[in-house]
Amino acid sequence: MKLQDARSNVAVEKKVYTTADQMLESFQELGVSYIFANLGSDHPALIESFARFQKEGRDMPEVIICQHEMVALSAAHGYAQVTGKPQVVLIHVDCGTQNLGGAVHNAAKCRIPALIFAGTSPFTQEGELLGSRNEFIHWIQDVSDQRSIVREYTKYSNEIRTGKNVKQILYRAMQISQSDPKGPVYLMAAREVMEEKVEEVILETKMWGSLSPSAIPQQKVKEIATELLLAENPLIVTSSLGRNHESVKELVKLAEGLAIPVLESAPSYLNFPSEHPLHVGYTWNEPVQHEQLAMADLVLVLDSDVPWIPLYNKPAENCKIYYVDVDPLKEKTPLWYIPSESFFKADTYTVLQQLNSFLENEKFNEEKITKRYAKISQFHQEQRLAWATLEEPRDDGRITPEFLTSCIKEVIDEDTIVMSETITNFATVNKHLPRTKPGTYFTMGASSLGWNGGASIGAKLASPDKLVVSLCGDGCFVFSNPTPVHWMSRKYEVPFLTIIYNNEQWNAPKFSALGVHPEGLAKQTDQFYTQFGPSSDLAKVAEAAGGAYASTVENPKELKKALMKAVQVVRGGKSAVVDVRIIGR
Repeated sequence: MKLQDARSNVAVEKKVYTTADQMLESFQELGVSYIFANLGSDHPALIESFARFQKEGRDMPEVIICQHEMVALSAAHGYAQVTGKPQVVLIHVDCGTQNLGGAVHNAAKCRIPALIFAGTSPFTQEGELLGSRNEFIHWIQDVSDQRSIVREYTKYSNEIRTGKNVKQILYRAMQISQSDPKGPVYLMAAREVMEEKVEEVILETKMWGSLSPSAIPQQKVKEIATELLLAENPLIVTSSLGRNHESVKELVKLAEGLAIPVLESAPSYLNFPSEHPLHVGYTWNEPVQHEQLAMADLVLVLDSDVPWIPLYNKPAENCKIYYVDVDPLKEKTPLWYIPSESFFKADTYTVLQQLNSFLENEKFNEEKITKRYAKISQFHQEQRLAWATLEEPRDDGRITPEFLTSCIKEVIDEDTIVMSETITNFATVNKHLPRTKPGTYFTMGASSLGWNGGASIGAKLASPDKLVVSLCGDGCFVFSNPTPVHWMSRKYEVPFLTIIYNNEQWNAPKFSALGVHPEGLAKQTDQFYTQFGPSSDLAKVAEAAGGAYASTVENPKELKKALMKAVQVVRGGKSAVVDVRIIGR
C-alpha cells in the first residue's frame, strides 16, 4: 500500500507492522535472549516477522530450533535457573502443548519463569481473513479448551484475541511469571490474529516490573531471632534457597554467627557450601531418622516444599518450627501440612538480611555458640569420613555410584556447572560431589524425568565460558530426548558433558515397591519389571545425532582416564557422553 506525502508529493511505502511483529518486538524489550521454537502451521506470521526483522537489521532474540517441545521448555528451564531470566518457548497448537510433557510440571514445581506461546487453529475457513484455514489439520487440531492442557501448571493463561493490546498482555504475562512464586505462563493466538495489521505501541518496561520482594514484620524478626538465641539445638532446613545466589552468603552469615547446622532436603540448588563445617548432610527418600533433625528443639525452614518425610524422618513433638517460603502453604498441593509456630510468605534473602541485621545488636552466649560450633564441626567431619569410605574401589572390579562420583569430583573444577538428574543416586551425588560456589549445582526441582539434556543446553547458553556437566541415570537419558538434544548441541555450538549412571534398570519403581512391600512377592521372585538388559549403546545415540564423543566404561581402572578425555573434548568445543555401567541395587 502506498501513501501520498502531501508536503513532498512523493510516494512512500507504508511499513508493514503486524501482531507478530509487535510480539517479537515485545520479547526484545522484555530482555528475552532466546526463543526456543518448535514451529508449526500456526506460525506463518512469526516466521515472516523473523525474516523481516533480520532483513531490516532489527534486534530480536535468537531463535533456537528445538526438535522436541520438552527439550525446548527444559532449555528455558535451565537458562532461567542459571540466570534468573525467563525465556520464550514457541510451540504448535494443542499437539505441541501436550508434547511439552512433564517439562511444564518441572517448571511449575521448580518455580521457573518462562513464557510459553502456542498458536491455535484458525477461526475462519472461507478466506475471510488472512491466515484462514487452508490445511486438513486445521479442523483436527481445533479443540474447545486448549489452555486446559496446562492450566494446572501455569500461573496465568490467556488467549490473544487482537493485536491492538498484545504488548500489554505479553508484559502482564511476564510480570506474573517473574513475581514470586515464579512460574510458567501460557498464551495462545490464532493465525488471523497474528497476521493482523496494527499500529505501533510503545510501553515503558519499568512500569511492568515483578512484585518487590516481601519482608516479615519486625516483631516477628525479633521473635525468630530470640528463639534462635535461646535454642540449644537449632537447625536450618532448606531445599531451594540458592535460587538467589546472594541468599547463600546471608545463610552462611547467619549459620556462622549462631553456630546453626544446615541440613539440605532434596536440594535443587546449591544452598549452603557442602564442605562448610556447619553442613550436616542431606535428606532424600532414605527411611532413616537424621540425627540433627531428631535432636533439634527449633527448626527454621527456608524455601523447602518437603523439608522432611514424616513417615521416616521428622522433628520431635516439642520442637518449634518457623516456616519461610514464597509459598509457605503450598496452595496448589492438595495434601500438605507441617504445623508451625508461624508461616511467612516472604523472600528468604530479605528475611535473612532482616535476621542478620537484628542479630548484629544482640548479645550472644559466646561459650554456648563456641561449644556448639565445635560439636557440629566434629559431626560434619565424622560424617564426611564415613562417606569417603564408600568411595573405595570394589575388589570385584565393578563400578559403584560412589566411586564414579568421586572420580567426577577429581576431573571437574569449582566453577563447573553440574546439572544432576540421577534420581536413585541423587543422594550419592550430593554426598560425594561437594559443591561450594552458588550457581554451580542444579536439579530439575520436580519429578518429571528427562530435564537434563535440554536444561544443559540452556545452562551452556547462559554460561558459554563454563564447563557444563549433566549427570543422569540411563532412564533419564532416554527420557531427555537425546537425539534432538545433541542435534541442537552441535548446531548451536553448546557443548556439554553427559555422564550416565547406567545401572541398566529403572531403580526408582523397584525402590518404591520395596518401600511398600519390603518382603513381598516381587522381592521373593526378584521380578520388578524394571530391567533394561540388554542395554542400548546410549552414548552412540548422541554420536549419531550430533557428532558427540561417545565412550562406554565398565572397568573402574579406565574410568578416570575416560572422564578426563571427555572433559578435554568438551572444552575443545564438542559434546561428549560417557556411559558408565555401574552396580544396580
